[in-house]
Amino acid sequence: MSESNEIDIKSLHAIVLRETESDSIQEIDPNFFRNLSDFIGNLKKQEFDGIESKIKQSLIDMASELTSLLIHTRLEKTIQSDGINFSNLLDEEKFILDAEEQKRERKEIILSAIINGKSKYLESISLNHKTKTVVLRFLQEVDEIVGADLEKYGPFKPEDVATLPYENAQALITKKVATKIHWED
Repeated sequence: MSESNEIDIKSLHAIVLRETESDSIQEIDPNFFRNLSDFIGNLKKQEFDGIESKIKQSLIDMASELTSLLIHTRLEKTIQSDGINFSNLLDEEKFILDAEEQKRERKEIILSAIINGKSKYLESISLNHKTKTVVLRFLQEVDEIVGADLEKYGPFKPEDVATLPYENAQALITKKVATKIHWED
């Protein structure tokens, strides 16, 4: 990479190649993913016609595929290793791995509760999960519904945004009448 840490397709390819050829997680600039995001975002903003537009789209597709391969490779190395070495992981990768750790912890909690006969605790976990809320944006009209928490919700029109219990939200998402909204801080 250049001194200014700017990303281009050649430097991205070199980083991915170096990562895939090594058994250990390679050190990358801490701002790498943000710089990469800027690179792809700037490509997307540029407007071209004809063949230049196709070339731009090919560059975007290539950068996206290389990014996916890089993240997958680095996370696989981390998950496959006995002792996780966080020193070369970037903050964005640590964010992903945090969810993996939560998953392992939850699995152990459930297993422990089952093995130790804590059915009331399992019931409590189940109820909390059913009634945890999810923010949705409606894609179609939906009549009033009774939530898993026995509260009434709706009616809703397309583009309405609402917070519903998880169980109800999942049903609406599955039926493609609503979509989950991911809030970004």
